[in-house]
Amino acid sequence: MSKHLIINCDDFGQSTAANQAIIHLLEEGKVSSATIMPPAPAFEAAAAWCRDRGKGRAQVGLHLTLTSEIDGLRWKSLTGLPSLHDESGFMHRTVVEFERKAVTRDVVAEMRAQFEAVKQAGIAITHVDNHMGSLYGMATGRSHIPQVMLQCSRRGLPFRLFRRIHSKDKLLASIPRAERMLAPAVALADVLGVAVPDYLLSHSYPIEEGETYESFKRMLIDKLYDLPEGVSETYIHPAVDDDRLQAIIPSWTKRVWEYKLMFDPDFAHALRDAQVTLTNYRYVREHRRHSRIRSAGTLLKSLLSRKK
Repeated sequence: MSKHLIINCDDFGQSTAANQAIIHLLEEGKVSSATIMPPAPAFEAAAAWCRDRGKGRAQVGLHLTLTSEIDGLRWKSLTGLPSLHDESGFMHRTVVEFERKAVTRDVVAEMRAQFEAVKQAGIAITHVDNHMGSLYGMATGRSHIPQVMLQCSRRGLPFRLFRRIHSKDKLLASIPRAERMLAPAVALADVLGVAVPDYLLSHSYPIEEGETYESFKRMLIDKLYDLPEGVSETYIHPAVDDDRLQAIIPSWTKRVWEYKLMFDPDFAHALRDAQVTLTNYRYVREHRRHSRIRSAGTLLKSLLSRKK
C-alpha cells in the first residue's frame, strides 16, 4: 500500500483571520480540505467564498460545533436549546461540560440544524468532522458517535474517525478511552457504510514548553517520514497574524505557524521525499467502496469454491 495524507483545515468560519489563511491555502492547493463551523461568527463569509470562488475547486466539509471554548470569541447554538449552553448563554466551554450536560436529543437537533445550515448556504459538503472532539466521549465516556454516524450514513458522507492508533502517535496513545472507543465506533461505521481514514495523526494544539516554529516544523516533517501505509489525516488550524485574536487566544501563534508551514519549502520537499501523496475525503470514500467490492469478491469466490 502507498502512503496517503489528508491535511484538513479546521475552524473555517471561526474568524476573519482564520478565513483568510484557509482560503489562501485552499486556493493554492496546499491542503486537502477545510471544515466549516455554522455557529461561528465568520461562517457567512466563509460560506460566500465556498459558493462563489471555491465551488468545484475545493473540498469543504462540516465541522460539527458543539463547544465554544475561547473567551472573547464565543457563539451560541443554532437551535438555542438550553442543554447546549452554559450559564453565560453560549455553548459549553469544555468537552467535559458538554458531555455531562448536553441532552442527546438536543445534540441531534443541533447536528441536523448545522447540516441544514450548510445546505441552505449552498455548500455541497464532502465530509464531516467535529470541533474539539466533543462527540467522541473521550472526556467522560459519554459518546455521541452513534448519533453522528447515523447523520453521516443518511447523507453518504465520510467522518473523521480512525481505524487504528498509530504506534508513534503519543498524544492519541496517551488518552485512556481512545482504544476502547475505537473498535465499536469503527464497527458501527462499517455497518452504516460511513467511510473513515485509517489513521489520525495528532499533535498538541497549544505551544508546548520550549517549542519554536523550527521544532514544530521538524516534528511534523518527522511524522511524514513515519507515516504508516494507508490513508491518514492530520488537522491544522491556520490563521494570519491578528493582534486582537493574539491577545485573546493563547494558541494563536501556533495557528500562524501552521499557516506558514504549508508554504514552507522544507515541508513540500519532505512530502515528496517521503513519498506521501496528498489526498482528500473523496479518495477515502472511493477507497472504501473498492475495498467492499474486493471483500465481496473474495467472499463469493470462497462460497463458490465450497460448492465444487
